Amino acid sequence: MLTRKQHELLMFIHERMKESGVPPSFDEMKDALDLKSKSGIHRLITALEERGFIRRLPNRARAMEVVRLPDSMNPSLGGKKSKFEPSVIEGDLGRAPAPTASPQSIDDGANAPVAIPVMGRIAAGVPIEAIQTQSHTISVPPEMLAGGEHYALEVRGDSMIDAGIFDGDTVLIKKQVTAANGEIVVALVDGEEATLKRLRKKGQSVALEAANPAYETRIFGPDQVAVQGRLVGLFRKY
Repeated sequence: MLTRKQHELLMFIHERMKESGVPPSFDEMKDALDLKSKSGIHRLITALEERGFIRRLPNRARAMEVVRLPDSMNPSLGGKKSKFEPSVIEGDLGRAPAPTASPQSIDDGANAPVAIPVMGRIAAGVPIEAIQTQSHTISVPPEMLAGGEHYALEVRGDSMIDAGIFDGDTVLIKKQVTAANGEIVVALVDGEEATLKRLRKKGQSVALEAANPAYETRIFGPDQVAVQGRLVGLFRKY
């Protein structure tokens, strides 16, 4: 799944290649997407390359080719997508039951599992835009829920493998807007891209740290990153 900016850049490169056979320059891409710096273009190109939409050709300046386009060319993909906000969870779905209340569960037992909504996919790699709509639910033992609202996300990517989080895992997230240094969080970057990373803060800088030496730690300003929740559990299918 591509973010709005990733989709816009891919289509701009595709149309320019059709017209002239030459890929656009970084300055042309920056101006076309109304970005302030070429570093944003570099990040978008890296994301497109890792997802298999474009290929950069070695030993040739500005050389790249479009490998494939999105499966759906629906014009709505070019429209503005809603940013990922787990606050769309309504009612008691995903909320740990109070001790005196009847738990939302699949049976009437005191220790019955609680239904937690799976809100989509989260990148453990280059950030992707998370799906905001609920796809299904999973049953979670109540002892894993320490009060508050919870939701689950399916992991895509391998940047957190040294933390024991693999591609295809489902992570249980407690919804909160703050986290301590070193905790693994769902972080919203620049208001539109969600990723699963270890949070580090130093002064006014916020670092999103991978648990895989193949990925670099990414540094952001304090206004670029919003915590959407903290990792509290993990489920894996064998």
